[in-house]
Amino acid sequence: MKKYTLKKSFAAEIGKYTIDYKAELNQQQFKAVTNIHGPQLVIAGAGSGKTRTLIFRVAFLVENNINPGSILLLTFTRKSAQEMMRRASFILDERCSKVAGGTFHSFANYMLRKYAPMVQYHPNFSIVDRGDAEDIINSIRAELALNKKERRFPRKTTIMNIISKSTNKCIPVEDVLIDDYPHFEEELDDVLKISNLYRKYKRQKQVMDYDDLLVNLGNLLKENEQVREKISDTYRYIMVDEYQDTNKLQAEIAALLACKHSNIMVVGDDSQSIYSFRGANFRNIMDFPSMFPDTTITTLEQNYRSTRPILELTNAIIENAREKYSKKLFSDIAGQEKPAYLKTIDETEQAEFIGQRVLELREEGVPLNKIAVLFRASWHANELEVELKNRNIPYVKYGGLKFAEAAHIKDVLSFMRVLNNPFDDIAWLRSLTLLEGIGPSYANKIVAEILKKSEDFSGLIAPQFAKKKFFADLQKLYKLLSSLKDPTLKPADQLEKVIIYYTPMFELLYDDYRRRTGDLDSLLRIAQRYKTLEEMLTDVVLEPPDMSQVGVESTNKDDEKLVLSTIHSAKGLEWHSVFIIHLVEGYFPSARSAEREENMEEERRLFYVAATRAQRNLYLVTPEIEPRSWGYHDDFSGYMFAEPCRFLTEIENFNELTEPWALEIEKEDPF
Repeated sequence: MKKYTLKKSFAAEIGKYTIDYKAELNQQQFKAVTNIHGPQLVIAGAGSGKTRTLIFRVAFLVENNINPGSILLLTFTRKSAQEMMRRASFILDERCSKVAGGTFHSFANYMLRKYAPMVQYHPNFSIVDRGDAEDIINSIRAELALNKKERRFPRKTTIMNIISKSTNKCIPVEDVLIDDYPHFEEELDDVLKISNLYRKYKRQKQVMDYDDLLVNLGNLLKENEQVREKISDTYRYIMVDEYQDTNKLQAEIAALLACKHSNIMVVGDDSQSIYSFRGANFRNIMDFPSMFPDTTITTLEQNYRSTRPILELTNAIIENAREKYSKKLFSDIAGQEKPAYLKTIDETEQAEFIGQRVLELREEGVPLNKIAVLFRASWHANELEVELKNRNIPYVKYGGLKFAEAAHIKDVLSFMRVLNNPFDDIAWLRSLTLLEGIGPSYANKIVAEILKKSEDFSGLIAPQFAKKKFFADLQKLYKLLSSLKDPTLKPADQLEKVIIYYTPMFELLYDDYRRRTGDLDSLLRIAQRYKTLEEMLTDVVLEPPDMSQVGVESTNKDDEKLVLSTIHSAKGLEWHSVFIIHLVEGYFPSARSAEREENMEEERRLFYVAATRAQRNLYLVTPEIEPRSWGYHDDFSGYMFAEPCRFLTEIENFNELTEPWALEIEKEDPF
């Protein structure tokens, strides 16, 4: 009689593995790693060892003699997938390197090469990058003569943004255009025409853009049952990282891949879903149990990053979320310092406080690169950048250009530079080419005339230009610059006149001018600090941003720089000490978020992400007076009293969870 041996269950085998999983993992991590059958949603709180859990699960699957080729690990960057497999190989063996790991897009590319004819493509189809895609859009735009319309028409980058967002969010092009670019609503029919022609062009030329990879893989899986089941049979164990950041297409693809077995584990944190502007869908992680009714929900709550006082505050922040998976982060890192909360008079005092406190922390032994200042939008740090330069504090900025490098700021400052130095031909060239009909070649001719009579700018209206179409614009520029020479005008007064003059050009040059307006407001506020134009330009322009990276006194570390970052760019990172600035209504949360409840909820999650970046020190800063944009106006000063961020005031025991700091101005020594 032939004997057949029934193997013990995985649970019974625990303890016979190469790796001691119980010793290496906490209880909830162990549960997530060893529960390998059926759907599982792992809610991984901030700093709770999400990546470690995925790495050990790869090793656990391989140790259970599961073919590495039947394991699929989907991540958001190829680097993260490779790193996870490398670390899994390190803790176990090289079998882990044979796991199928990569991004949704790389996996889609691999599958579409195999099944290209089933989506009406040749296996050797080309993939166009963003630049090539925009050039195709521009070519279609020109063929339709839309670049010659009397009224302004969206540029290629804007059109591509609209089409891409429509694809990733699975919503109509018209919805994206009306929501994000309402000033182009009258161009809807032509934008739709471009979108349709772009789609036909790609099919005819056998090319796909980045978004098409997901669209076509989704269509392949939905429309071909045999192919769908074959692929699902191939990949018997599926893991998806950062599931809260998936868009609707990616969630559908993941579900289709698991159609035969439902062995899918998705890992993410609903409280860190902050990328809706990229197409990420908060509903994906919330609705996963509905998509897979037998889902096991495992929550990772032990935090390995922050002190208890910081976590007590972050728990309170997210507790007020309208919809969430309940969790309470806890930590074995005791810590005595509560998060500090302080109100400053205005953003200038806010910048001064941060500059001084950063240097104090450094003296206390905290390297500059272990300190971060986080903000809702890149332009919120403009005033701070000036302060850091004045204090010679080196910094690096993520999530947007340093404001003096942004094109629209360079535009405005070019007028200020020629006012300060009429021989600045580079600034002249920039300012002149902003005028319609003047290209670089003719701008050089005008500059040559200007330099002959630089003392009064009369070269702008030289007789040889009188018959040119742009002569009227030259006259306007001459009138502006002449008026700015009034000795009673302060730099802020001069800049205000320049911005008024520049605004019509600004709105024509940049399709996203609404988003850029904050930079111009910020530059105007900075100008109010200066008595002379030369001093202002020296601080803001003439010192290249990277030249301030020389370091603070007595540091020899080239890589020691304070981090300035938007919160979106800070996700996944951590620092010893974190400052969160501009915690006032209109700045944080953003004024735009007030239009929709789901946007306001994402703002709350964004604040939660910011606060959970801190390891030991967290500073929350609210300027009490902000430039006139939101709130109650003070018509005498042009400023208003700001309302503190609602995510602070809605916490009932906020005063118990934080330590109030009161700023005092040091008295001068009379001797």
